[in-house]
Amino acid sequence: MTKIYLIAATQFEIIPTIQFLDSNFNKRSFFEYEKNGVSVFPVVTGVGSMMTAFAISRIKDIETATLMVNAGVAGSFVPSWELGKVVEVVEDRFADLGVEEADGSMTDLFELELIENGQFPFENGWIKIEDQTQLENARGITVNKVHGTGDSIKAIKAKYDPQIESMEGAAFMYAAKVMNIPALQLRSISNQVEPRNKDKWNLELAINNLNNAVIKLLKHQI
Repeated sequence: MTKIYLIAATQFEIIPTIQFLDSNFNKRSFFEYEKNGVSVFPVVTGVGSMMTAFAISRIKDIETATLMVNAGVAGSFVPSWELGKVVEVVEDRFADLGVEEADGSMTDLFELELIENGQFPFENGWIKIEDQTQLENARGITVNKVHGTGDSIKAIKAKYDPQIESMEGAAFMYAAKVMNIPALQLRSISNQVEPRNKDKWNLELAINNLNNAVIKLLKHQI
């Protein structure tokens, strides 16, 4: 049996996929949908790294999963990436785990040598997973506080050269790597990372395109 765990921070981000499952799969329980030997388990973790990692660790029999899919929206550091673009994140890192220096700069735990740069599951501070789709690959950072000022955006771009930003991606990938579970992170661009202005966001488009990508993935599995 193929077991796919669909991990999202909020139910809002995967409502169209839940509706697709309700219409096209057999609902075996509140937590499981099944069709043609493929079981799909939607899991809403809550927002942020802590809740994501904890929720994944508490899923019964998670280590028997065929695939974990993290689906969510993200901000983009790439001006040419249009809103609604769906990317596959193949490397991610915790970007605000460290100390703030007297000059305002941030020194992360790897630079402080509190974690070895290549200590599993990190590779030079990054967590990496294999490319599994035809979508454009992306390099992500995961933060507890999204960037919203020109100075902070400039500093994080200079430090890590990220392409997208989320609040859960690295935690999801960390859990997957530690538990040796095949993983896929899909992110749809809801906004550019710029001085905060929600009037320029397009969550509806991002969520629609994200779920189209997830549903396409599920259809391929069955």
